[in-house]
Amino acid sequence: MRLLLDTHAFLWLNAGDAALSVRARKAIEDARNDRFLSVASLWEIAIKVSLKKLAIEVELAELVQGGAIENGIVLVDVAPRHALGVVRLPFHHRDPFDRMLVAQAKAEQLVLVSRDAAFDAYGVKRLW
Repeated sequence: MRLLLDTHAFLWLNAGDAALSVRARKAIEDARNDRFLSVASLWEIAIKVSLKKLAIEVELAELVQGGAIENGIVLVDVAPRHALGVVRLPFHHRDPFDRMLVAQAKAEQLVLVSRDAAFDAYGVKRLW
């Protein structure tokens, strides 16, 4: 399975937070699955940290290196086809970062790992 972690799933995974469902944690930790994190999620984290709406225990660069790259989570750049894919999405969700995740999941045939049931309206596969 090819998994795209929502921002909260990535943060909860790294924090060892019980808010990450058992099913999601098992799928992420299963070495047979490919795991991806959007650069849009990093941008979202950076904005929330700078606005003091989110506190993380380490510097963001360290979180990316230790929490993603060293754990085999591949970063997905925002490609033109992803950005252009957003224009075709209905407004089931207003959050621009979440809309980008939907566009990336559709374009790259990824399963979204998210507790956000609003993604279901887009017809993407979601695991939680």
